[in-house]
Amino acid sequence: MEWRDEGALLSVRPHGESAAIIEVFTAEHGRHAGVVRGGASRRIAPLLQPGAQLDVTWRARLDDHIGAFTVEPLRARAALLSDRLALAGLNAVCALLRVALPEREAHPLLWRATMPLLDALDRGTDWPPDYLRWEMLLLDELGFGLDLATCAVTGARDDLAYVSPKTGRAVSRAGAGDWASRLLPLPASLMGQGAASPADIAAGLSLTGHFLMRGLDPVLNGRPLPEARARLIDLLNRPSR
Repeated sequence: MEWRDEGALLSVRPHGESAAIIEVFTAEHGRHAGVVRGGASRRIAPLLQPGAQLDVTWRARLDDHIGAFTVEPLRARAALLSDRLALAGLNAVCALLRVALPEREAHPLLWRATMPLLDALDRGTDWPPDYLRWEMLLLDELGFGLDLATCAVTGARDDLAYVSPKTGRAVSRAGAGDWASRLLPLPASLMGQGAASPADIAAGLSLTGHFLMRGLDPVLNGRPLPEARARLIDLLNRPSR
Protein backbone atom coordinates (compact mmCIF):
# COMPACT_ATOMS: atom_id res chain seq x y z
CA MET A 1 0.00 0.00 0.00
CA GLU A 2 1.41 3.42 -0.94
CA TRP A 3 0.23 6.97 -1.52
CA ARG A 4 1.67 10.48 -1.69
CA ASP A 5 -0.01 13.62 -0.42
CA GLU A 6 0.56 17.07 1.06
CA GLY A 7 -0.34 17.96 4.60
CA ALA A 8 0.28 19.93 7.77
CA LEU A 9 1.89 18.29 10.77
CA LEU A 10 -0.49 18.06 13.74
CA SER A 11 1.57 16.17 16.30
CA VAL A 12 4.78 14.24 16.82
CA ARG A 13 5.84 11.84 19.57
CA PRO A 14 8.91 9.64 20.09
CA HIS A 15 8.78 6.01 19.00
CA GLY A 16 11.56 3.72 20.12
CA GLU A 17 15.11 4.99 20.17
CA SER A 18 15.26 6.97 16.95
CA ALA A 19 11.85 7.02 15.27
CA ALA A 20 8.79 9.24 15.69
CA ILE A 21 5.06 8.82 15.13
CA ILE A 22 3.48 11.80 13.43
CA GLU A 23 -0.06 12.80 12.57
CA VAL A 24 -0.68 14.92 9.49
CA PHE A 25 -3.80 16.53 8.09
CA THR A 26 -3.58 15.79 4.39
CA ALA A 27 -5.48 17.00 1.35
CA GLU A 28 -6.76 13.63 0.13
CA HIS A 29 -6.31 11.24 3.07
CA GLY A 30 -7.50 13.34 5.99
CA ARG A 31 -5.94 12.94 9.42
CA HIS A 32 -3.38 10.18 9.09
CA ALA A 33 -0.67 8.77 11.36
CA GLY A 34 2.54 6.96 10.52
CA VAL A 35 6.08 6.25 11.66
CA VAL A 36 9.01 8.37 10.51
CA ARG A 37 12.16 6.31 10.76
CA GLY A 38 14.95 8.48 12.11
CA GLY A 39 12.36 11.08 13.11
CA ALA A 40 14.21 11.78 16.37
CA SER A 41 17.53 12.38 14.62
CA ARG A 42 19.24 15.77 14.46
CA ARG A 43 18.62 15.90 10.74
CA ILE A 44 14.90 15.18 10.69
CA ALA A 45 13.59 16.26 14.11
CA PRO A 46 13.86 20.02 13.37
CA LEU A 47 11.60 19.51 10.34
CA LEU A 48 8.88 17.83 12.39
CA GLN A 49 7.32 20.86 14.06
CA PRO A 50 3.53 21.22 14.36
CA GLY A 51 2.21 23.42 11.59
CA ALA A 52 4.96 22.50 9.15
CA GLN A 53 3.79 21.82 5.61
CA LEU A 54 5.10 18.48 4.37
CA ASP A 55 5.14 16.37 1.26
CA VAL A 56 4.53 12.86 2.63
CA THR A 57 4.68 9.38 1.17
CA TRP A 58 3.01 6.64 3.19
CA ARG A 59 3.75 2.94 2.79
CA ALA A 60 2.44 -0.14 4.59
CA ARG A 61 2.01 -3.84 3.91
CA LEU A 62 -1.73 -3.59 4.57
CA ASP A 63 -4.11 -0.64 4.54
CA ASP A 64 -5.01 -0.99 8.23
CA HIS A 65 -1.37 -0.94 9.40
CA ILE A 66 0.04 2.26 10.89
CA GLY A 67 2.61 2.35 8.09
CA ALA A 68 5.68 4.52 7.61
CA PHE A 69 6.08 8.05 6.26
CA THR A 70 8.89 9.56 4.32
CA VAL A 71 8.69 13.34 4.55
CA GLU A 72 9.98 16.30 2.58
CA PRO A 73 9.59 19.83 3.99
CA LEU A 74 7.56 22.33 1.97
CA ARG A 75 7.09 25.18 4.45
CA ALA A 76 8.35 25.49 8.02
CA ARG A 77 6.08 28.27 9.37
CA ALA A 78 8.88 28.94 11.87
CA ALA A 79 7.67 32.47 12.71
CA LEU A 80 4.90 30.91 14.79
CA LEU A 81 7.38 29.84 17.44
CA SER A 82 8.17 33.44 18.40
CA ASP A 83 4.55 34.68 18.52
CA ARG A 84 2.76 33.51 21.66
CA LEU A 85 -0.75 34.23 20.43
CA ALA A 86 -0.20 32.74 16.98
CA LEU A 87 1.38 29.65 18.55
CA ALA A 88 -1.72 29.29 20.75
CA GLY A 89 -3.85 29.54 17.60
CA LEU A 90 -1.82 26.83 15.91
CA ASN A 91 -2.06 24.56 18.94
CA ALA A 92 -5.84 25.05 19.04
CA VAL A 93 -6.20 24.18 15.34
CA CYS A 94 -4.05 21.05 15.70
CA ALA A 95 -5.81 19.90 18.87
CA LEU A 96 -9.30 20.36 17.43
CA LEU A 97 -8.42 18.53 14.21
CA ARG A 98 -6.99 15.64 16.21
CA VAL A 99 -10.04 15.25 18.45
CA ALA A 100 -12.74 16.07 15.90
CA LEU A 101 -11.75 14.35 12.66
CA PRO A 102 -12.12 10.60 12.19
CA GLU A 103 -8.80 9.11 11.14
CA ARG A 104 -8.24 8.61 7.39
CA GLU A 105 -11.40 10.45 6.34
CA ALA A 106 -10.83 13.13 3.70
CA HIS A 107 -12.14 16.66 4.30
CA PRO A 108 -10.90 18.58 1.25
CA LEU A 109 -12.95 21.74 1.91
CA LEU A 110 -11.69 21.97 5.48
CA TRP A 111 -8.13 21.27 4.32
CA ARG A 112 -8.31 24.10 1.78
CA ALA A 113 -9.49 26.47 4.53
CA THR A 114 -6.95 25.29 7.10
CA MET A 115 -3.81 25.92 5.05
CA PRO A 116 -4.50 29.67 4.54
CA LEU A 117 -5.31 29.97 8.25
CA LEU A 118 -1.93 28.44 9.14
CA ASP A 119 -0.27 30.87 6.72
CA ALA A 120 -2.07 33.81 8.37
CA LEU A 121 -0.91 32.60 11.79
CA ASP A 122 2.65 32.43 10.47
CA ARG A 123 2.45 35.98 9.08
CA GLY A 124 0.98 37.30 12.32
CA THR A 125 -1.75 39.19 10.48
CA ASP A 126 -5.23 39.84 11.93
CA TRP A 127 -6.18 36.16 11.95
CA PRO A 128 -8.69 35.80 14.88
CA PRO A 129 -11.70 36.44 12.58
CA ASP A 130 -10.32 33.79 10.21
CA TYR A 131 -9.98 31.39 13.11
CA LEU A 132 -13.60 31.97 14.16
CA ARG A 133 -14.80 31.33 10.61
CA TRP A 134 -12.65 28.20 10.58
CA GLU A 135 -14.43 26.85 13.66
CA MET A 136 -17.74 27.56 11.94
CA LEU A 137 -16.56 25.54 8.94
CA LEU A 138 -15.37 22.76 11.23
CA LEU A 139 -18.90 22.53 12.61
CA ASP A 140 -20.26 22.28 9.06
CA GLU A 141 -17.78 19.56 8.15
CA LEU A 142 -18.72 17.53 11.22
CA GLY A 143 -22.43 17.79 10.44
CA PHE A 144 -23.18 20.22 13.29
CA GLY A 145 -23.38 23.38 11.20
CA LEU A 146 -25.52 26.33 12.27
CA ASP A 147 -28.52 27.51 10.25
CA LEU A 148 -28.19 31.29 10.08
CA ALA A 149 -30.29 31.89 6.97
CA THR A 150 -33.62 32.90 8.54
CA CYS A 151 -35.24 33.37 11.93
CA ALA A 152 -36.49 30.06 13.35
CA VAL A 153 -39.55 31.85 14.82
CA THR A 154 -40.65 34.40 12.23
CA GLY A 155 -38.87 33.29 9.06
CA ALA A 156 -37.40 36.78 8.65
CA ARG A 157 -33.92 37.29 7.21
CA ASP A 158 -33.20 40.60 8.92
CA ASP A 159 -31.99 41.56 12.40
CA LEU A 160 -30.81 38.06 13.30
CA ALA A 161 -29.22 38.45 16.73
CA TYR A 162 -29.37 35.08 18.50
CA VAL A 163 -28.93 31.34 18.01
CA SER A 164 -31.00 28.65 19.67
CA PRO A 165 -28.69 26.51 21.84
CA LYS A 166 -30.86 23.48 21.07
CA THR A 167 -31.41 23.69 17.31
CA GLY A 168 -28.51 25.86 16.10
CA ARG A 169 -30.95 28.05 14.18
CA ALA A 170 -30.82 31.84 14.10
CA VAL A 171 -33.43 33.94 15.89
CA SER A 172 -34.23 37.62 15.25
CA ARG A 173 -34.63 40.19 18.00
CA ALA A 174 -38.36 40.28 17.37
CA GLY A 175 -38.61 36.51 17.37
CA ALA A 176 -36.60 36.15 20.58
CA GLY A 177 -38.95 38.23 22.70
CA ASP A 178 -38.83 37.27 26.37
CA TRP A 179 -36.66 34.25 25.53
CA ALA A 180 -33.63 36.33 24.53
CA SER A 181 -31.77 35.60 27.77
CA ARG A 182 -31.93 31.86 27.03
CA LEU A 183 -30.43 32.21 23.57
CA LEU A 184 -26.80 32.51 22.45
CA PRO A 185 -25.67 35.90 21.05
CA LEU A 186 -24.97 35.90 17.32
CA PRO A 187 -22.11 38.29 16.44
CA ALA A 188 -23.00 40.64 13.60
CA SER A 189 -19.66 39.95 11.93
CA LEU A 190 -20.67 36.32 11.36
CA MET A 191 -23.52 37.69 9.27
CA GLY A 192 -21.13 39.81 7.23
CA GLN A 193 -22.10 42.99 9.03
CA GLY A 194 -18.88 44.87 9.72
CA ALA A 195 -15.49 43.91 11.06
CA ALA A 196 -15.13 41.51 13.96
CA SER A 197 -14.38 43.28 17.23
CA PRO A 198 -12.72 41.46 20.17
CA ALA A 199 -16.20 41.20 21.72
CA ASP A 200 -17.51 39.62 18.50
CA ILE A 201 -14.66 37.11 18.50
CA ALA A 202 -15.35 36.20 22.14
CA ALA A 203 -19.09 35.78 21.52
CA GLY A 204 -18.45 33.80 18.35
CA LEU A 205 -16.06 31.40 20.05
CA SER A 206 -18.55 30.92 22.88
CA LEU A 207 -21.14 30.06 20.22
CA THR A 208 -18.95 27.60 18.32
CA GLY A 209 -17.66 26.11 21.57
CA HIS A 210 -21.20 25.29 22.69
CA PHE A 211 -21.95 23.32 19.53
CA LEU A 212 -18.51 21.70 19.35
CA MET A 213 -18.98 20.44 22.90
CA ARG A 214 -22.43 19.10 22.10
CA GLY A 215 -21.49 17.53 18.78
CA LEU A 216 -18.23 15.98 19.98
CA ASP A 217 -19.65 14.68 23.26
CA PRO A 218 -19.50 11.01 22.14
CA VAL A 219 -15.80 11.48 21.39
CA LEU A 220 -14.98 13.62 24.41
CA ASN A 221 -16.84 11.25 26.74
CA GLY A 222 -17.48 13.91 29.34
CA ARG A 223 -14.16 15.71 28.93
CA PRO A 224 -13.95 19.38 27.93
CA LEU A 225 -12.76 20.61 24.57
CA PRO A 226 -8.95 20.56 24.18
CA GLU A 227 -7.07 22.69 26.67
CA ALA A 228 -5.21 24.31 23.77
CA ARG A 229 -8.45 25.98 22.69
CA ALA A 230 -9.11 27.26 26.20
CA ARG A 231 -5.59 28.75 26.33
CA LEU A 232 -6.18 30.52 23.02
CA ILE A 233 -9.45 32.03 24.23
CA ASP A 234 -7.78 33.17 27.46
CA LEU A 235 -5.06 34.98 25.49
CA LEU A 236 -7.57 36.54 23.09
CA ASN A 237 -9.58 37.88 26.01
CA ARG A 238 -6.62 39.57 27.72
CA PRO A 239 -6.78 43.36 27.36
CA SER A 240 -3.00 43.62 26.87
CA ARG A 241 -3.00 41.73 23.61
